[in-house]
Amino acid sequence: MSDVPRAPAFIVTIYGDVVDPRGGALWIGTLIECCARHGLNETLVRTAVSRLVAAGNLEGVRIGRKSYYRLSERAREEFREAARLLFGPPPDVEDWLISLSTAGDLPGPWARLSPSVAIAPNREDVAPVDGVVMRAEQIGAQDELRSLAREKWALDEVARAYEAFLDRHASLLDTGRSESCFSPEGALARRLRLVHDYRHAALNDPRLPRAACPEDWPATRARRLFVSAYLGLSDKADAFVGESFLNENGALQAHNAETERRLSRLEREAAGWEQSATFR
Repeated sequence: MSDVPRAPAFIVTIYGDVVDPRGGALWIGTLIECCARHGLNETLVRTAVSRLVAAGNLEGVRIGRKSYYRLSERAREEFREAARLLFGPPPDVEDWLISLSTAGDLPGPWARLSPSVAIAPNREDVAPVDGVVMRAEQIGAQDELRSLAREKWALDEVARAYEAFLDRHASLLDTGRSESCFSPEGALARRLRLVHDYRHAALNDPRLPRAACPEDWPATRARRLFVSAYLGLSDKADAFVGESFLNENGALQAHNAETERRLSRLEREAAGWEQSATFR
């Protein structure tokens, strides 16, 4: 893959996918080696780490001549929110929340329709707002709803991010489960880019009711590619982590309860698709 990711965001991906579920800390030498595979040199990595520390996203400790870094508690919470979206099947959203309030700025994915009316998809993770909030179901006017959603939630940009993800990683549908396609180091490198690119698209997706999305909405195709490829790459990728990633106590674990939990969730999700196809 020829394009080089932005160093700070990619380092957060490495911590979220590999380091944090295994206890949190990583030797900066390991981080530099991992990033080099993606075109990020040592200077870029050290500069990015310094900025992440200054921003309160990473915390460092020096032991002897070696420096180790972990996600701050705030950053860990943010990525764990993201992990729930990445490693748990996103629930279907069928209806809406309507807020009758003139309160100022609203958290995403709330969108204001008028000075006193705002709308959001009815999901458990949608932040509450002050004032009267009602639940609503859309009846009719399908095209108008799609036009409204396209405007209020910038769905064209979200769709482009999903399509870019699909274009970049489509080959993994054929090779993701093959034992011979990647070395352990290559499998981890590819999985990190898979997570990085999918995270970018999925976290910007407002996850609206399906009826509000364009007919060719790519989110489901992207989700299936992510799940299938992540599962296919993980045996070798995790083995490489256990061989080569170091913290202050030695090598990180190849597997632990949290990494197994993530894989189990994805396996159940994939099994659900196969079961649905069987009973059609």
